[in-house]
Amino acid sequence: MKTLITGCSGLVGNALIEYLFAHGHSIQCLKRSKESRLGHFWAIDALPNRDNNFDAVIHLAGENVAQNRWTSNVKKEILRSRVDGTRELIDFIASLPHKPQVFLCASGVGYYGSKGDEILDEDSAPGEGFLAEVCRQWEKETERLTAMGVRVVKLRFGMILSPKGGALHKMVGPFKSGFGGVVGSGNQYLSWISIRDVVAIVEFLVGKPTIAGAVNIVSPIAATNREFTESLGKALGRPTLLKVPEFVAKITFGQMAEETLLSSIRVTPKVLLENDYQFRDQSLDAVLRLCLAEGQAK
Repeated sequence: MKTLITGCSGLVGNALIEYLFAHGHSIQCLKRSKESRLGHFWAIDALPNRDNNFDAVIHLAGENVAQNRWTSNVKKEILRSRVDGTRELIDFIASLPHKPQVFLCASGVGYYGSKGDEILDEDSAPGEGFLAEVCRQWEKETERLTAMGVRVVKLRFGMILSPKGGALHKMVGPFKSGFGGVVGSGNQYLSWISIRDVVAIVEFLVGKPTIAGAVNIVSPIAATNREFTESLGKALGRPTLLKVPEFVAKITFGQMAEETLLSSIRVTPKVLLENDYQFRDQSLDAVLRLCLAEGQAK
């Protein structure tokens, strides 16, 4: 199977290339253009053959939402990289004489907004806030492909746990130093997924022609901030007595704290469960131990 991927250098992209290649995919990476800030996102001319026929396109690229404090300019770039970048990629696909069978586009569980302990599935309504609006607009851009006869899958990722980076990598330092602890009330839910399941799920979806639309890429068992904190502290052998008050998180990170650290998004992977996907990792304790062990070994 010939597969085109954007975001190849990212956390998911790196792992996915290795996994898909081992499972028989021929991989082509579409890189960002050097003129991306001028409105030209993709280095289309750098592809070996503009008439390549791709069986699948996996679109993962987008500015990191947790890299910087959300100033107005940062928020504009986060939105632009997803909406305009997706639009230009779909323009390219529209120009191809032979369309891919499936287009998988990254999104996030931020689509649902913060909804306390309500259990959210793919049929749940979109929420409010910046991340929810980014996800809504991002996903909306893919609708043109459906009219072209391309199967579209919207990958609503939860927090991805990996030994090679991501959110966990940022947490380990403070926790090792004894500064890890519950944020806010600690009752807010976070929906997580291991990188091993992420790559296996993507391949599963590529090969499942009956699945289209939104798919929650999360473990069946969400965790509260308190449960996650205790599990990570246990895995590291460090105390987690420190508490970060809600107002401190807001002062430090602004709106980003409200929509990430303090938001409660309790998501279930209804579509995957209904289609009998077998999760590799459902124990948070086991995933954290594995990630930390592999991370230290590298």
